[in-house]
Amino acid sequence: MMPISDCQVRDPRIRRTRKLLQGALGTLMQAKSFDEISVQDITEAATVNRATFYDHYTDKFALLEALVAGGFHELLYARQVRYDAGCPAALGAIVLAACDYLVQVHARGTCDRQTAFEPLMDAAIVAAIRRLLIEGMKRAEHANTLQPEMVATSVSWAICGGVKQWFSTPKRPPAEVFVAQLSGLILPMLEAAGIAKHPV
Repeated sequence: MMPISDCQVRDPRIRRTRKLLQGALGTLMQAKSFDEISVQDITEAATVNRATFYDHYTDKFALLEALVAGGFHELLYARQVRYDAGCPAALGAIVLAACDYLVQVHARGTCDRQTAFEPLMDAAIVAAIRRLLIEGMKRAEHANTLQPEMVATSVSWAICGGVKQWFSTPKRPPAEVFVAQLSGLILPMLEAAGIAKHPV
């Protein structure tokens, strides 16, 4: 299984090459739709050869997924977001990060003409949130009858779906108001799994 983000790659040469490839794709997507961009276009813009591209990514879809996941992962890392079971504020920080990331991506205009972008963005957000939740659950001491993976998957999709609905709502409420609303819906899922405590 590939890492959730290239941020987890330790070798500086690999990171540098992947950053070049992702930067090239990001630049190309400002002018063309993803469907029109070839691996050759990407390698020429990144000034690397095709063999190097395939050493890092299986295809341009894997590169796009890494680009999207990397952006969300960097936001989570910059805010030092992590999930602590039993802490509603930790859940709220995750929801707020997803809201802010969606707003940032759309503000850059990256997904305006990109048909492949939206589902990959959803998958990247879900995967990053799922990973945070599983890590938090593993740190917590709880008697849980449900598998953490199942709970984390359900909750991460609920967060992603809720955030997307919030973003597409005309005259949407401020993110902070929405975060409290969505957290109120999701906390019972975590409580039912024995993973969260009621807020004090």
